[in-house]
Amino acid sequence: MLVKTFGSAVYGIEAITITIEVNILPGTKFFIVGLADTAIKESYFRIESALKSSSYKMPRQQVVVNMAPADIRKEGSSYDLTIATAILAASGQIEIEELDKYLIMGELSLDGSLQPIKGALPIAIQARKDGFKGFILPKQNAREAAIVNDLEVYGVESIKQVADFFNGEAKLDREIVNTREEFYNSLCNYDSDFSEVKGQENIKRALEIAAAGGHNVILIGPPGAGKTMLARRLPSILPPLSLHESLETTKIHSVAGKLAAADALVTIRPFRSPHHTISDVALVGGGTNPQPGEISLAHNGVLFLDELPEFKRSVLEVMRQPLEERKVNIARAKFSVDYPCSFMLVTSMNPCPCGYYNHPEKECTCPPGAVQKYMSKISGPLLDRIDLHVEVTPVNFSELSSDRPAEKSELIRERVITARNIQIERFGDKPDLHANAQMSPQMVREICKITEAGQILLKKAMEKLGLSARAYDRILKVSRTIADLAGSEDIKVEHLAEAIHFRSLDREGWAG
Repeated sequence: MLVKTFGSAVYGIEAITITIEVNILPGTKFFIVGLADTAIKESYFRIESALKSSSYKMPRQQVVVNMAPADIRKEGSSYDLTIATAILAASGQIEIEELDKYLIMGELSLDGSLQPIKGALPIAIQARKDGFKGFILPKQNAREAAIVNDLEVYGVESIKQVADFFNGEAKLDREIVNTREEFYNSLCNYDSDFSEVKGQENIKRALEIAAAGGHNVILIGPPGAGKTMLARRLPSILPPLSLHESLETTKIHSVAGKLAAADALVTIRPFRSPHHTISDVALVGGGTNPQPGEISLAHNGVLFLDELPEFKRSVLEVMRQPLEERKVNIARAKFSVDYPCSFMLVTSMNPCPCGYYNHPEKECTCPPGAVQKYMSKISGPLLDRIDLHVEVTPVNFSELSSDRPAEKSELIRERVITARNIQIERFGDKPDLHANAQMSPQMVREICKITEAGQILLKKAMEKLGLSARAYDRILKVSRTIADLAGSEDIKVEHLAEAIHFRSLDREGWAG
């Protein structure tokens, strides 16, 4: 008897419906065809044990399983439940009337219980597009899939529950999530706040400018100055995620298997901080079975690279194209996938190997040339993509011991949102542009026009401070953001002066 059930394959952050055809014929062997990987071919042993543990029988005839379309490679153990359900139906152990109305996915344990799967959200979205009535999947993934409207989502714990459901012997509890309520209840629920930071007002100002314009930042300072602490609080002053951004971010985390069972949506901006020993594949994504990397997991959020010079040169260089295009393409011989990666890059570093170059109190012990050699670990093209260079100095005792309350993230975020709204209105006819940092050189010339006094100041800065040519556009972009924060239509001289202040690494002789 030929029976069809339906599963799904995830490519990138999109899903494709897979038809599982099972036919039981005279014979004794078990075949799986349709470009299945090893994990799927091993499913026979998991399915046989799960059926016996659940008081069902594995047919002692020839079982042929076809996974269509046959020219698309299927990977992973998520098809166990789909195949097992089809085998039960083909062998007459469950009814088949309702089978074609549901998409079924899940990995089986030997006792018949289910393990969670990856990519439940994109699979649910595709199931709704394809007109399925419902989606049956492991209970651990139910909340994640239930944010898709107009689709009945049932979380199950074992294959017996699925069989009883199709036989009409038991009902399944539908998982219901109010997407908008879930989204707005958890919005901006951050664990850390800028009010916890003592002193460092100039650094807070720099991060506020970065958040307002979507600019990349590098923090340079001695050990213990607070670089990491400040960077970790940056998401708390970024504008809240929109529902569309939240869904897009959740899809990426779902595909990577990074979404907790209790979470239905990613409602706060991601903050990813990989260790400096990370490989280039782990950072940008890839592998035999391509998975999103850290830059995609940081989509719509912050990627923080601590101790930047300690990262391998090859790892840093692969970020250059994704930083510009805000997406990464992973190509293989037979297919390619795209992952979005629109993130703010925040990095930190010591000014030299010993960490105390330019320190106000401690003396640098590095030999001659060591500072320049240490700085040269960061390539010019990568540094070219970082708008703000911020020198972090240690906080003195009087500021640390002060009881004066610091400004809360909420107040800073309000100013950032106001500045972002100005930019959204400015780029209204360009849906792909959301912030000043994304402007092209041509747009910089059109939008960031400065007065004659500003031209004189910028010329003097280029000549006297030895600023490089690549700093020119960056200064104009940052000054436009500073003007937006001030509510000014024009870029004034004071806005340019502040922007020039944040190009310290472009100054000749900075590193000796």
